[in-house]
Amino acid sequence: MPLTPEQDAEIADLRATPRPTLRAVSEGAEKHLYVPKPVLDHGFVRMIDYMGDDAAICQAARVSYGRGTKSVQNDEGLIRYLMRHWHSTPFEMCELKLHVKLPVFVARQWIRHRTANVNEYSARYSILDREFYIPRAEDLAAQSSQNNQGRGEVLGAEESARVLDWLREDAHRAYDHYEQMISDDGQQGLARELARMNLPANIYTQWYWKVDLHNLFHFLRLRADPHAQYEIRVYADAICEMVEDWVPAAYRAFEEYRLGSVTLSASGVECLRRMLAGEEVTQETSGMSAREWREFTEVLKHTER
Repeated sequence: MPLTPEQDAEIADLRATPRPTLRAVSEGAEKHLYVPKPVLDHGFVRMIDYMGDDAAICQAARVSYGRGTKSVQNDEGLIRYLMRHWHSTPFEMCELKLHVKLPVFVARQWIRHRTANVNEYSARYSILDREFYIPRAEDLAAQSSQNNQGRGEVLGAEESARVLDWLREDAHRAYDHYEQMISDDGQQGLARELARMNLPANIYTQWYWKVDLHNLFHFLRLRADPHAQYEIRVYADAICEMVEDWVPAAYRAFEEYRLGSVTLSASGVECLRRMLAGEEVTQETSGMSAREWREFTEVLKHTER
């Protein structure tokens, strides 16, 4: 289970004791506060706190001191303008703090986004739980033949079963040795900060992650993309659901101009103009590399659908 009964009781108590406030409140965010959203087999994401709402973005853009100075329609139009023209600071006025439980190898990929404040559970002071991410058979795939960072075809049943057995056996064997190393029963016991080095990358860790909305959108644009690794994409999808309720106008603009959009290079725009003019353009005449051309044609196919 992602949370213990004690943790569930603590969450229920927090949600049962609301307090009056003069700060801006997002009703959409309030329903997510403290509630864990299960992700993968043992992970979760839960909203711990937030600051600001759609109105805060507009307030910062106009540098106004009151709310409701413009209509909701005008506010959404302003937010769409800001997103469309890549303005960033108004979106930085909103912040989100999350509690995330995730496999270590996902955390190492996630931490590449360096524009957040992070505090991770410390295996120097505490003992990690015996919880490992074990993929579903349908999520086991061979290396992609076209992308060094991606997956290709799903493994066959026999190979999948063998891989899953190894993942389980190796993870539990490493944890058995971890427990034996730190035990002080009949021995001194190795320090936790050293014993942790033997734990596998699929063991779960936890952290608090606080980020402003501008940088959160950048994270989601990359990690909620269909090409992102599945194990981090499912976390991004869960966060998207929270953000959509927290700042609905900003999220609609994000979907329109970031998540659901495509970007063309100058060469791509020129090729598109030539095609619209009736010219037949090939990779050889496009001025693009083979990979650039493949990505360009994929964009066109996506647009046609």
